[in-house]
This record gives sequence, structure tokens and C-alpha cells, in this order.
Amino acid sequence: MEKIYDVIVIGGGPAGYTSAIYTTRAGFDTLVLEKFSSGGQMTQTSQIDNYPGFPDGVDGFELGNKMQQGAERFGAKTVQTEVIKVNLQDKIKKITTPDEVLLAHAVIVATGAEHRHLGLENEAELIGKGVGYCAACDGMFYKGKTVVVIGGGNSAAADALLLSNICKEVIVVHRRDTLRAERFYHEPLLKAENVKFEWNSTVCEILADNKVTGVKIKSTANGTEKEIQTDGVFISIGRTPQTELFRGELDIDKNGYIIADETTKTNVNGVFAVGDVRTKPVRQIVTATADGASVSHFVEEYLANLQ
Repeated sequence: MEKIYDVIVIGGGPAGYTSAIYTTRAGFDTLVLEKFSSGGQMTQTSQIDNYPGFPDGVDGFELGNKMQQGAERFGAKTVQTEVIKVNLQDKIKKITTPDEVLLAHAVIVATGAEHRHLGLENEAELIGKGVGYCAACDGMFYKGKTVVVIGGGNSAAADALLLSNICKEVIVVHRRDTLRAERFYHEPLLKAENVKFEWNSTVCEILADNKVTGVKIKSTANGTEKEIQTDGVFISIGRTPQTELFRGELDIDKNGYIIADETTKTNVNGVFAVGDVRTKPVRQIVTATADGASVSHFVEEYLANLQ
């Protein structure tokens, strides 16, 4: 007879492993499926300073490993594999990997959302060396310094406002001549004395000597180029939720996020969404772990009522 897990968690980031900690402690046989390594996006950050309990900060890879170890201490199992197909409508959920079809009574989706990259040649190698994607996470590294924020939507506007309270100067580079962000961002940004704008411009090169020293921008109007000196670059052009696998199975909003409120319940009974992959106003490690703590209550409620 095929094994049926109580819970399968898809994704081994902070939301996924916190979910596994709580579901295993509640007595449920829990399996975590992770495509790469434990920690998700945290592994791209060498110094996390805004997660409670680590007064001197913590390496993202180390924190991810600790979360995995914590879940496995209580009996959670981890398989490093990619999920290629899901069938979630029936009571017994089917999760297909390249090697096998796994069965579960309940599924927790914790696949996260990736920061969009510019795709510049040296962008990836400069992550943590002046290139960042989260001002709330890394802004304090640039206290009293000059930073460039790339983008013109809500993410960029929020990052620029936050950084204006920390940095000596914030330079916003946007390909249009006005912000796309919601109107309530416009006035405070335009009034901030240390926020400057490079309108109708794109960043075509990140300048570096082991770490970021500046950017080269190109005018979208006439193609002219110039260099700007900066200590850091925040790429704030949005996120891509990892939800393609669930289209046609779960309700997804216009931005690609799984529709689930603070209960973490999706539109399908027995399927829950936690962390950055679900609709929510704030996406941080601590809010992801909060979802992981919450979901166990509703998973337990669902499993108790299964007939």
C-alpha cells in the first residue's frame, strides 16, 4: 500500500521549515520537498540583521540549515527534489517529482517569490557586495552613504523612502519620466531633500572593484550614457512568485500570488499557502515564519475533520 503523508510541504525556506516544525510537533508525518538548498532566498544573503534572536546577525545559509535541523529534530523529513506536477483537487493530493509520485492528505505551498533581476553581466557576483534587492534587509549597511534605487513602482518607492531615512543620498533611476508607484508615495519622495531622480534612464552596467563603486546609466530619450558613483545598488523592480506549478489548481491573483489570507487557506480544501508565495502586504523572513506557525493550526483542524 502506498504511503500517504499527513503533510507535504513544497519549499524549504523559512515558511516551509517553520511549517514543518509546527506540524511535526503536532504529531503529523511531514515531508519537505526542496529543489535547491534549505533557506530559500536567505541563502543569497551573507548577513541577516533583522531576524530576532541573532543580535550580531546571521548568515542566511546558516539560518536555513538551522531551520532544517530544527524541523528534522522533531521528525520532519527532507527530500531534495523538484516538483514537476501537482494534483490537488482530491482528498488525497498527488505531488509528482522526476522520481516518484508522493501522496498526502494536506499540502502546504511554500515556494516563495524571487526578486526580479536586471540580468546585467556582473549582477549575480555582486550580490552582498553592493547589490541588494531588499532595503528593509540591507539598508543599514549603507547608513550615511549613497545608494541607487532602480525602479519606479511601489517596491522602488517604498525602498527609496526607507533608505532616505538612513542614507546620505538616494538616487532613483527610472525608465519613465514619472513614478508608476501609487500616488501617496510621490509627495514624500519628491519633497525629500536627499532623494534625487534620474528620469528616462536605465542602468546598463554596474561598476565595481570587488564591490560596487557606481553605475552607468543610459538615457531612454537619446541614448547618452553617464556614470554615477554609489556605495550600493538596490534593484527594486518587483518579484516573481513561484506559482506556475499551481495555475489551474489554485486561485492566483493578477500579480501571480496564491490567494490566501491570514488563515493560509487557499480555495482548495487541504491546501495552504505560506510565506512570500501568498497574497500579503509585507514579505520578510519573520512574516514567513509567522505563516509557518499559523498554518499548523488550520492543518490540524482540516485533518481532524477528514472522513
